[in-house]
Amino acid sequence: MSAVIELFAGPGGLGCAAESLGLSTVGIEWDANAVATRRAAGLPTIHADVRQHGPADFPDARILAAGPPCQTYTVAGGGAGRHAMADVLDAVKRMGAREAVDPRLLGDERTGLVLEPLRWILQALDAGQPYQAVVLEQVQQVQQVQQVWNAYAEVVRAEGYDVATGVLRTEQYGLPQTRRRAVLVARLGAPVALPAPTHRPYKRGVHHQGGDPALLPWVPMGEALDRPEPFTVISNYGTGGDPKNRGRRTSSEPAATVTGKISRFRIVDAAGNEMPRFTHSEAGRLQGFPADWPWSGNDIPQQIGNACPVPLGRALFQAATA
Repeated sequence: MSAVIELFAGPGGLGCAAESLGLSTVGIEWDANAVATRRAAGLPTIHADVRQHGPADFPDARILAAGPPCQTYTVAGGGAGRHAMADVLDAVKRMGAREAVDPRLLGDERTGLVLEPLRWILQALDAGQPYQAVVLEQVQQVQQVQQVWNAYAEVVRAEGYDVATGVLRTEQYGLPQTRRRAVLVARLGAPVALPAPTHRPYKRGVHHQGGDPALLPWVPMGEALDRPEPFTVISNYGTGGDPKNRGRRTSSEPAATVTGKISRFRIVDAAGNEMPRFTHSEAGRLQGFPADWPWSGNDIPQQIGNACPVPLGRALFQAATA
């Protein structure tokens, strides 16, 4: 059974995906709340900073997986990562040339965390115990992260890996939610490709049974949840600055992107009457987690919003290990 070491492991999206495929996992996560959820779910977890560990601590791991934090690269964040992007890309190249790189020189210390997976990959190579496969993912809105993955690809190809990068739509892998993720999959000495979609892309106004008959229909919220009557979710998305123009998705559509603010989303019935808001279990199911996933600790909506969607993680592992 292949072993996976997962960096920035969060509440278990990639771990749940890997375990469902028979891959043993161990995750490193610094946030105590996410650690509590992982441990309650039975996922082996080390409560630590990934910078304080390396491949030598996990000699049996053959697959590296990671979803580094992205706060400094987002528009909502302070922008330190965006401003340092040229330096980040230069650091990737220098690391590939085995030059010393001090991530602290990139400003906000979180900016340099995106370099951690590459440090692990290169250290494993140099120790003669390379990872056989690599899976990396992050939010698509951070276009700079895709630039970093492309820079990674150039470095690891020179080390004998085949690599594929791109932006994937999660509803095309069976998630009842529209969300895009920037991903990288790599295999050492063997061809690799991004996972082929299994479901149709969501298009507003097109019934989920419409579209390419070679693909499965996308999954609506109502099919994923246990609510017996139709409902509409009202979020802050798509307002264009106008609070009266809030984003709306019906239960016959996939959810909009699940974030840490999902507990604020209003839910109304066909007559416009208020209904109970999403429970933690329901929000987790929209990310592909089992209904009984034992969400623990504080700030559970943030944990859910930050998690890698489980069906996408499963598709990425399958692509990297096929």
